Amino acid sequence: MSIENARRLRKSMTDAERALWRLLRSRQVEGRRFWREEPVDHYIVDFICFEERLIVEVDGGQHSESEGDKERDAYLRSQGFRVLRFWNNEVLSNPESVYRIIVNALG
Repeated sequence: MSIENARRLRKSMTDAERALWRLLRSRQVEGRRFWREEPVDHYIVDFICFEERLIVEVDGGQHSESEGDKERDAYLRSQGFRVLRFWNNEVLSNPESVYRIIVNALG
């Protein structure tokens, strides 16, 4: 995926992605830096902490039982990344819980 696609996605984030970004930006999570809509090989991931090799994805209903997401996650894991996925409604209705899960994943 191109840098231009990543830039376009940064400008058109969903409400859930914007809500999570407010929690992740500016090293607010255990001092770790997260990037948003970042290219990783031929994918663009929602959020990534390169230091911890942690990817966080925020999904809507179109991702339910998605074979493409399973293949993507398998590829990213094969490259040494850990992948966390949250539903949009989970991020919007319970951001504290999502934040705690991410903190725990950082170890």
